[in-house]
Amino acid sequence: MLGVVPFGLITGISAIDAGFGAVQTVAMSVVIFAGASQLALIELVGDSAPVAVVVVTAAVVNLRYLMYSASIAPYFRDFSPPWKWLSAYALTDQSYAVAVTEFRDDETGIGRRRWYYLGAALSLWTVWVVSTAVGVVVGGSVPPGLSLEFAVPLTFLALLVPSLKDQLSGLVGVVAGGVAVPAAALPLDLGLVAAALTGLTVGVLVDTFTDWPADERPGEMEEDA
Repeated sequence: MLGVVPFGLITGISAIDAGFGAVQTVAMSVVIFAGASQLALIELVGDSAPVAVVVVTAAVVNLRYLMYSASIAPYFRDFSPPWKWLSAYALTDQSYAVAVTEFRDDETGIGRRRWYYLGAALSLWTVWVVSTAVGVVVGGSVPPGLSLEFAVPLTFLALLVPSLKDQLSGLVGVVAGGVAVPAAALPLDLGLVAAALTGLTVGVLVDTFTDWPADERPGEMEEDA
């Protein structure tokens, strides 16, 4: 949550600078609840991009949630439809990373999984919305030299490193990171999707055709995911 605060401040400040109203900015964080796509959307609106480009870009940036949801779905298999919808709305990079790490390390019942996930997700939601609102209020009073942008990559690195628990996940991380750098030049932020899909493809191929030591292979639940 500490990493979310400057991320939210940046979003609030950037939205006001791009011409959004205060209510629009906070409502965007409540409804969309996805920082990376919100920042992309704000930048495009500020540049007067066509509505279709704005919508497609936000959707493409959020494609990673398809992978997150597919990965975490086995743990939510027994949830009722209303709980699944609420869980889907609350899914973020942070809530996914925290929850899936906990679920892999601790075989818990459906009740504990539900409340653990929602406890993490809704706490993050509250901090995100409040920090966005604070960004709207403080606006231009934040010194330019403070460079709050540093929090964005640091937040994602903090989520990534704990998940690199074996040789295979390390390989996937290196491949995806290596592709992400040159692919950053692709339009509509497609570099993120290209890097993720490349890392996943390499990981699947290596895991399929290589005999990894027993303690280095993903667990049964992860294979199901």
